[in-house]
Amino acid sequence: MPILALILLLLALFLFWQSSRQQADAGLPGGRVIYSDTRAWGAPLEQPLFNKELGLTGKPDYLVQQNGQIIPVEVKTGRTPEAPYDSHIFQLAAYCLLVEKTYGKRPPYGIIHYPTRDFAIDYTPTLESSLMELLAEMRRDERRDDVARSHVEAGRCVRCGFREACDQKLA
Repeated sequence: MPILALILLLLALFLFWQSSRQQADAGLPGGRVIYSDTRAWGAPLEQPLFNKELGLTGKPDYLVQQNGQIIPVEVKTGRTPEAPYDSHIFQLAAYCLLVEKTYGKRPPYGIIHYPTRDFAIDYTPTLESSLMELLAEMRRDERRDDVARSHVEAGRCVRCGFREACDQKLA
């Protein structure tokens, strides 16, 4: 009987170690995953986060509960940049704002996970203010008849859903 107990204990320790390693490999911080939107696990059952007053909807890849905080995690699959792209930072900031509005808890930061590196992005009042300015600018552009292209990357134009109707395409 003591040998069986020892084997079960060793098996439990191995499984705990394995799950911790998988969580680290996935780029998740320590804590309990309370939401995930990963296609590898099948279609998520959760509704997207939504705030009517802001007209903002979003689905972070993960929400991790850690020390009473809810931390959004966004997973990116492309090449790992030296610093996170502004668009990724603003996407994460939008998730932080939605978490705050939905759960009533302001996340102190969010995480952008790239294949070889993670970035913890502080959700500061300055970042929130920049996000609100960007959202207001997007709403103004939505009402305009003519909005200028906002990039110089031919690759983005090639994949754009409005390519056929655009008179400013690069390639």
